[in-house]
Amino acid sequence: MPLAFADIGVEYIIQRVGGRPETKKHLENIGFVAGSRVTIINMVTGNLIVKVKESRVAISQELAQKIFV
Repeated sequence: MPLAFADIGVEYIIQRVGGRPETKKHLENIGFVAGSRVTIINMVTGNLIVKVKESRVAISQELAQKIFV
């Protein structure tokens, strides 16, 4: 399921990251790689605040659609 549909506060394991090569590279650079743990902290006006690799990162709903957990 895409991260955009995940529940707040539940830890998930990233299964795969989709999208164009440049999008995948960008997500990998900020820590979204298969096997990593990710938790949605909050949703604010369509954006997600997520915890990945001990960091908090804000991503758009569009990017969250490309991360599968």
